[in-house]
Formats: sequence, C-alpha cells, structure tokens
Amino acid sequence: MSTAKQPPEPWHSFLRDLDQAVDTTVRLDCIGGFVVTQFYGLERPTADLDVIELAPQQASDRLMSLAMQGSPLHRKYGIYLDRVGVAVIPENYEHRLVEMYPGAYQHLRLMALDPYDIALSKLERNNQKDRDDVRFLARTVPLDLSLLEERYRTELRWQLGNPDREDLTMQLWIEMLIETGQ
Repeated sequence: MSTAKQPPEPWHSFLRDLDQAVDTTVRLDCIGGFVVTQFYGLERPTADLDVIELAPQQASDRLMSLAMQGSPLHRKYGIYLDRVGVAVIPENYEHRLVEMYPGAYQHLRLMALDPYDIALSKLERNNQKDRDDVRFLARTVPLDLSLLEERYRTELRWQLGNPDREDLTMQLWIEMLIETGQ
C-alpha cells in the first residue's frame, strides 16, 4: 500500500481500477469541479472527473471505455471520467500543471491546472457554480487579480468566439472578487 496522498473514496478506488487497466504511464490533464474540490479544497459534490487531455491515445481510449458516463466503473462507483471536448484553456497551461497525487498510482498521472487556468476555463460558461468556484479560488489561493486579467488578455482572449462579451464577463468577475474581499 502506497503512503502517497490519495483522493478520498470513491475516487481512490475508481482511479485505482483505472490504473490497473493500463500498462503504460497515462497523463490526465484535469479541470473542473474535481480539481477545485479534490486539489484546492472546496467542499461540494462532484460526480465527474473532467479531463482535457489523456495521453497516449491508445490508453486514453481504453480508460474512456471503462470509465465514461454509463460505463462499468460509472455503474460501480457512481462517478465517471468526462473528456471535455469544448473547453477554452489558456494557451500555455501545460507549463503550469501540477501533479495531484504523486506516487499514488503506478500508471496514472493526474495533472491539475493551476488556479488561474482553472478560473479562466470557467469564464465562457459563467454559470453560478463557476462563479462560486472562482470566488473560492480567489479567497483560498488567493488569486492575484492583475495576473488573472493578464493571463486572460495574453493567453485566452484570442481563442474566444465572442471576446467582447468575455471582456465584460472578466470585468464583472474582477468587480465581484473585489466586492467579496479578494
């Protein structure tokens, strides 16, 4: 049994089963509620592990078939792996990834986006849960609002379908964070 930090149940058993299903190192670039709750500490339920990248491809296909919504592991544990097909992420996020549970699994490497990239990945959708997650990150990390805005302008804005709308959303978020004491 590993002495490395591991996620709580049922996540640990779910990930252990996935780890045992592959025989090569697999990197999962994780975003969303799983990262905010399991890595940054927000207490709220989440039933999926959102990933934007699983590499290598052959192992990725195997993991998705075992763990996507409706799969055997989803039925067994009530949680699932979700490959996010449409997500706008700051362009250099890979350089800032942090391994979530080093040494906990033989083959899986769960990589978390840094808190700024997590926040910015939520900008376009901008629902209440996303805003609550960003408020939580701003309060607990805490976020440097000038860095958040700079990363938005240099690494994300150019990727957006409607950058003028997202400029307004970003400004409203900055105001929201300032008002809530960030």
